[in-house]
Amino acid sequence: QKVSVEVLDHLEHLALVDFRDSEGVERLQKAIQFADQLHEVNTDGVEPMDSVLEDRWCLYLRDDDVTEGNCTKDLMENAREKVEEYFVAPPGNIPLPKLEEQDTFLQGS
Repeated sequence: QKVSVEVLDHLEHLALVDFRDSEGVERLQKAIQFADQLHEVNTDGVEPMDSVLEDRWCLYLRDDDVTEGNCTKDLMENAREKVEEYFVAPPGNIPLPKLEEQDTFLQGS
């Protein structure tokens, strides 16, 4: 199934992932094809599943007992990249070009 330029643009903005190479577009199309198999499942007569919390008006929470803490330095040692005292998210949060500026593999789709 072909993915339109508009859908591709929307997915790139939602996922902050650049699909503008042939490998990315091919992987996306395979994922959509795989998910489309769900449309073939016959669900006639199957009632929707209920949530285990559907009939509860109040959630019972445990007491919040702090057993350890003050370990910021140890936690930050796990960061692949950090700025000051913050973890840096993986690459992908880059501004994407506007739809009319994109040079995409999907032109003419």
